[in-house]
Amino acid sequence: MIGGEHTATELARAQRADHDVPQLLESLRERTSDNAGQQRLVTSLAAAVAGRLALMDQALLLYQRGDAAGANASMRDASRLYNIDSLTTHMAASQEGILEQRRLDAQKQSFDSSLVLGITAAAQILLLVIVVVVSERQIGKRLRAETREEQAVRRSRLIVQTVREPIALLDEDLCTLLVNAAFSELYGVAQDVRAQPLAGIGDGAWSDGALLQRLTDVLVRDRELWDYELIQRTVDDVERHVVINARRLQQDNDKPALLLTVSDVTARALVEQQVNDLNRQLEGKVAQVSDVNRELEAFSYSVSHDLRAPLRHIAGFAGKLEQHLGDQADERAHHYLDVIGDASKRMAQLIDDLLVFSRLGRGALRLQPVDMQSLVEEARAMAESEVTGRHITWKIDPLPIVIGDENMLRTVWQNLIGNAVKYTGHREDAHIQVTTRRTRQGDHEFTVADNGAGFDMQYAGKLFGVFQRLHRSSEFPGNGIGLANVRRIITRHGGRTWAEGEPDEGARFHFTLSAAEPTPFHTRETS
Repeated sequence: MIGGEHTATELARAQRADHDVPQLLESLRERTSDNAGQQRLVTSLAAAVAGRLALMDQALLLYQRGDAAGANASMRDASRLYNIDSLTTHMAASQEGILEQRRLDAQKQSFDSSLVLGITAAAQILLLVIVVVVSERQIGKRLRAETREEQAVRRSRLIVQTVREPIALLDEDLCTLLVNAAFSELYGVAQDVRAQPLAGIGDGAWSDGALLQRLTDVLVRDRELWDYELIQRTVDDVERHVVINARRLQQDNDKPALLLTVSDVTARALVEQQVNDLNRQLEGKVAQVSDVNRELEAFSYSVSHDLRAPLRHIAGFAGKLEQHLGDQADERAHHYLDVIGDASKRMAQLIDDLLVFSRLGRGALRLQPVDMQSLVEEARAMAESEVTGRHITWKIDPLPIVIGDENMLRTVWQNLIGNAVKYTGHREDAHIQVTTRRTRQGDHEFTVADNGAGFDMQYAGKLFGVFQRLHRSSEFPGNGIGLANVRRIITRHGGRTWAEGEPDEGARFHFTLSAAEPTPFHTRETS
């Protein structure tokens, strides 16, 4: 157009621009509606395009009129006044910046999405691993629990099978669920066969109606059956005395079961019967002993009254006879009268000693704390007062306090120490020792030792008998009842007595008593 040539094509193009440019601007405006900066540029572009189109239309009109110079001036004004290129370049650059930013945003969003997807996938994988690990642990725990449960069940069954007492597990119809080897052996029932009615087991051993009713009550009413005694004839055709116990077993919603145990107490029942028989025999023996004691009491009464009177008469008439004869009696007559008097006195002493021995067995014990040290000192003083001109070395250990009858224990020490003094009478230097020690049972053991005449151990069993003597009366006086009194007293106190000795080497007499609180004393040796 500026070159001076006007063609129909250029005219069409100008007309088409008037028609298309507004539509294109409107489309551009719509496409950049989300960008305020671009909207401003589109507005500026629209104004520039409108101005430029107006000048171009003016140039076209001038050209049509033949004013080429005016047309060219209008075209130059259109290019100069309305610079569309700078606007479009600016818009393109701005749009490219927007596109670049959007591309960067899209890349970032894509990266973020990938990161989120990666994190999500990693989280899912981690969660899956956790689920797998936890599941494996739970499965392992369950398997171990099942294994332990199976082991416990096997162990329980093994225990039930190895128990020597018969055991059976019954259902609610009193049919077998499980029996152990002892039950199977005793009643002849197979261990591997279930659902056998209890009433038909053991050839009628369980056919007792009262027992079956009690077992049913245990199942239905949740009672317990304890120590139900029954006589059964088992498959070995032996009548047995058994004790039956039963208890209901039920877990959660399971059907109830009955645990049945059987104890064969035939041997115990036999022993109890034997004990009862022995008790009856013992009662008979006790009655016999009571009769003997009554006879002894009657004998003691007879001795104390019936025998003493004749002795007094004999001694009295012997004295009167000696007075009656006076100087007419020769030496032989005096000897006979002396023998009669001495025998009467000795017999009276024997009667007194026998009565003492009898009372020691009948009298009640008056138990109290007894100071054995004091009793020994008292017995020693009494024994020394009866002998004169003798040298006796005493060694007395610290002696404890015991529980006993003081008067009876005084008699024990008087007899033992008196015997020690008596049987050391032929020693110029007599030694008597009193010692004590604790036994393994905690009792006190007392010993009286001397260096006197001693005795032969083959006769030791006779020492503690009534009227038993190992020496002649001419050697050592006495009635042979003192040691019998000692044994009776110590036996009544729950102790023991025994003796040791050798001929001409001395003797040792021992006895034991229950222990009490000891009293501290110091050992002393006197002459």
